[in-house]
Amino acid sequence: MGIKILTGFLSVAIFVLVLELARRGKLTFKYAIGWIAISLLGIIFIIFDQLLAAVSAWFGFTLPSNFIFFTLFCFFMFLSLFLTIFLCQQNNRNDTMAQEIGLLKLEIARLKKQIQNKFSAR
Repeated sequence: MGIKILTGFLSVAIFVLVLELARRGKLTFKYAIGWIAISLLGIIFIIFDQLLAAVSAWFGFTLPSNFIFFTLFCFFMFLSLFLTIFLCQQNNRNDTMAQEIGLLKLEIARLKKQIQNKFSAR
């Protein structure tokens, strides 16, 4: 019974924390939805503990704990891949932005030179 209370507390805490981070704008809904889903699943499996045993048996796991570890492993692998993709996209955006800033600086320098040439010719 103690593990259920601890798991329930952690699931509710994660749910509330993620909602609060999303409310404050520190976490977008796009990224919060996965954490919300995991915490809700944790709450559902605590309330209906036979459901966890049935689902794990359906997938062929002998122990529900093995199913939980496997599911969390898959979730974190997916999260790692998702964050790697996001990081690569951000890196590409930064490269593009740096190139555009460089071109804008070059254009500003050319325009300044043209203006100086016009005023010095008078």
